Amino acid sequence: MPAYYRSSITGKVKEVRRKRDLRKRDFSPATLDFGPVKFYIARHFGFCYGVENAIEISYRALEENSERRVFLLSQMIHNQEVNRDLEDRGIRFIMDTDGTQFIPWDQLRQDDVVIVPAFGTTVEIENLLSDRGIAVEKYNTTCPFVEKVWNRSEKLAQGGYTTVIHGKPRHEETRATFSHSAQGGHAMVIRDMKEAELLGSYIRGERSGEDFLEDFKGRFTPGFDPAVHLNRVGVVNQTTMLATETQAIADYIRSQLVTRYGLENAAFHIADTRDTLCYATNDNQDSTYELLKTDADIAIVVGGYNSSNTSHIVELCEKKFPTYFINSAASILSKDVIQHFDYTTKKLKESHGYLPRHNPVKVILTSGASCPDTVVDQVMLKILEYFPESHNVQSVMAAFESE
Repeated sequence: MPAYYRSSITGKVKEVRRKRDLRKRDFSPATLDFGPVKFYIARHFGFCYGVENAIEISYRALEENSERRVFLLSQMIHNQEVNRDLEDRGIRFIMDTDGTQFIPWDQLRQDDVVIVPAFGTTVEIENLLSDRGIAVEKYNTTCPFVEKVWNRSEKLAQGGYTTVIHGKPRHEETRATFSHSAQGGHAMVIRDMKEAELLGSYIRGERSGEDFLEDFKGRFTPGFDPAVHLNRVGVVNQTTMLATETQAIADYIRSQLVTRYGLENAAFHIADTRDTLCYATNDNQDSTYELLKTDADIAIVVGGYNSSNTSHIVELCEKKFPTYFINSAASILSKDVIQHFDYTTKKLKESHGYLPRHNPVKVILTSGASCPDTVVDQVMLKILEYFPESHNVQSVMAAFESE
């Protein structure tokens, strides 16, 4: 892992918190008090194990194959800084996160190195690469928790259940999970509770198969018959979705199956899939709920604009605070102006007067699972530049470590 990723501030905060709370029972934020500005740092944020592992493997692939072409199937993670650094070191992306092809398959050679990103990939792409003589096993960085969802889906199929995937249909992890789920049985994708409620009408037998073909077009396996394949169901998720929403969807679908088949038959018709929820996503989201209990003035969330888990953290913070979704310190244009991303419209916007004029200014600072801690450090230091009377970082960190 390059030194670029090693953080001297928020990384140190994480390490201190980890040592004080080995069993991860305390989700309250850490406080760094610089005097005129105070930061509330989420208990869990930034890189998870799966992301760290993927990045380390990618840099190792570059080091071990200096004379070969090295490709990534798509973005390693949803972070512009990380992907830009990898590109600068020679990695080329074969496609974007939506599957749009940059490099045709027929341009790949047998001696090329192809890295599978942390989100995984489809069975079809794995087979295509294998047919071209490219071995993907050595540099397959698929997150273990994504693979856990795939394994659970396989067991669902073996048990005669249909896999219902809660995820964004075009997200590469969802496409990969759908592909793996479809190998042994039927599967479909739903995006949110609204679509779960629509699915409920099919479970209850209130809508026709023809309507289903239109309502969920392109999101179900060939030969899918809602009258047959929705009577036994297991719900799994895209691991970056809100865990609470996935569980709510699973609970709702269970209630519809109970309505139709009776409580005494529930265990036969709905599988318990709570074990597929990603611990890191859960920890980050639980930490965000604790941030909502603070009396902060604003929230700044750092991460890639196409990062699903980051947008969900923004969504939670917006419930209480003016929230600014940025991808780096460069988004902070001045003490008065910040450029931030509106994830609902997918557009950048500028806000003026984002920092309150009272003292102290209380700022929530957190990031998504694909954001290096060093980028969070840079955001903090950029804000501190606007408060020259602030305590220095060394003294604040020493005070925090001695608490």
